[in-house]
Amino acid sequence: MTVLDARALNRATLARQLLLDRADLPVLDAVTHLCGLQAQEPQEPFVGLWSRLRAFDPAALSDLLTGRRVVRTHLMRRTVHLVTADDVVAWRSRHDGMLRQRVLGTYRRELDGVDLGELAVAGRKVMADGEPRTMSELARAVSDRWPAPGPRPLGEMLAAALLPTAQLPPRGLWRTTGGARYALISSWLGRDTDPPAPDGSDPVGQALVRRYLAAFGPAASADLRAWCGLAGLPAAVSALRGELVAFRDERGRELLDLPDAPRPDPETPAPVRFLPAFDNAILGYHDRGRIIDDAHRGLSVAGARVVLVDGRVAATWTVEADTVLVTPLRRFSRAERAAVAEEGRALASFLSDGDSHRMRIAASPG
Repeated sequence: MTVLDARALNRATLARQLLLDRADLPVLDAVTHLCGLQAQEPQEPFVGLWSRLRAFDPAALSDLLTGRRVVRTHLMRRTVHLVTADDVVAWRSRHDGMLRQRVLGTYRRELDGVDLGELAVAGRKVMADGEPRTMSELARAVSDRWPAPGPRPLGEMLAAALLPTAQLPPRGLWRTTGGARYALISSWLGRDTDPPAPDGSDPVGQALVRRYLAAFGPAASADLRAWCGLAGLPAAVSALRGELVAFRDERGRELLDLPDAPRPDPETPAPVRFLPAFDNAILGYHDRGRIIDDAHRGLSVAGARVVLVDGRVAATWTVEADTVLVTPLRRFSRAERAAVAEEGRALASFLSDGDSHRMRIAASPG
């Protein structure tokens, strides 16, 4: 079985994640290909798409949100993702059990004794009028019947698990702030989420495997679980084995992939890319060694924005007063420093509508 080293996996990941070359894709097609974007920080997907798409216009993403073709919703790993309306309708019921268990993992003691079926019915009655509500407003509406848990556990269980909900604009629009207000997906999109397959088969699980590999492969089953949070996909993987190819990584793990998916030459040059907080390219794996050193792995879960140099996390970045500030994690060569500066100036221009091209690179670590 062919062994793929970390550099080969890195270049494959960059190609699948549209980070090796900026793509000429409509925004909706890019969100579809990427299986959604991590979006608990509402403005971060804009930088993620700017780094992936040629001539990206942030208004296009805002228009998709207001036009109800893309939605913000709790989905993979119970985190907020920006996904297409078609995908949330198709995928949501497959995530129901995981979402409940993840909320219970945080609030099991507070929710002890609460009949979740009854809570879901009560929550649906509250939301049936189609009026958007915050999580706390939804919780208060049912708290007379369940006073003990408190608003946060009730609100999270309802809005993030029991009820298929969307976070409505203006939250998530370009340069717009707004608290999270929820509506039922059926109300917001005008269609219900698809029910589970009645015959016990798992077509959605199989679709998730194919879509994940297209956007993240080659990958191990543990990587797939780390991305979506679903434990029940081994049967879907087994059902698809006949149409997949297999490799091994340097640790001996089996990696699965679609046969015709891009696996570029490991020596393919990789451009500098600025990634937003919690970017898919890093969080989409259990083993993140293909893109980030173990010494810096904590950055990926702490919400740090990172810079890829030669395809790997080599710096963090922030913005202050329309200036992009880069803090290297290792020493840059002169050529690397120039490339980071050029991409940083382009990012500053994007974030400021062309008003600023200012960027600064801090001293490299000793």
